[in-house]
Amino acid sequence: MAENFDQTIFFSLWTFSVNSTLFFTWLVMGLLVLFAWISTRRLSSDFVVSKFQTVVELLVMIVRGQIYEVSQDNPKKYMSLVGTMFLFIFTCNILTFIPWFDPPTGSLSTTAAFAFCIFVGVPVYSIRNAGFKKYIRKFVKPVPFMLPLNIVSDFSSVFSLAVRLYGNIFSGVMIGMVLMTMVPFIIPVSMQLLGLLTGAIQAYIFSLLAVVYLSAVGPEEQYVPAPDPLY
Repeated sequence: MAENFDQTIFFSLWTFSVNSTLFFTWLVMGLLVLFAWISTRRLSSDFVVSKFQTVVELLVMIVRGQIYEVSQDNPKKYMSLVGTMFLFIFTCNILTFIPWFDPPTGSLSTTAAFAFCIFVGVPVYSIRNAGFKKYIRKFVKPVPFMLPLNIVSDFSSVFSLAVRLYGNIFSGVMIGMVLMTMVPFIIPVSMQLLGLLTGAIQAYIFSLLAVVYLSAVGPEEQYVPAPDPLY
């Protein structure tokens, strides 16, 4: 495995070259689409549902509950974007136990793309929640000359997500490779198990921080969840 996944050419088709990051991104996307199709093809609204549907609904409830706890806002607003990112990052991280798998999250281009989506989403969600004036007003608090500093602060805090995720995943992969060379059996297995745990934690932290940034400017009225547990 090369030190830079973006420079590893997985295959070439005529003049078009597909690097490792792009190939495994497509692979993970395909797995998630397949999982989504399997999860939704036999959904039932009856009182008796399959065990698989019960597990999926439980996961959705947990994710929505976490989003609500952080944002104190309607979780449906953030579920599609943040939930998709969580599933992608989590899937990439848990697949690192496969020897030939180069996690796309170990590439700075992938994590920077995620951070860019959050960076664009912050003003979109803020303006939709509270309006343009309230969103702009936060940049001139506590005094107007803080405007450039507040802009830089927003920019740097969002893109620090990319560097943090990239550093953790890439370093974990490289440490696993070194240990695999030195002690090819026991230690790598334990490191892979630890990597699965840290990978899940990283996906969770990234998603929660994304919700924090997206919901920083909330609506005037406090959101009250509906009685339905899936609200």
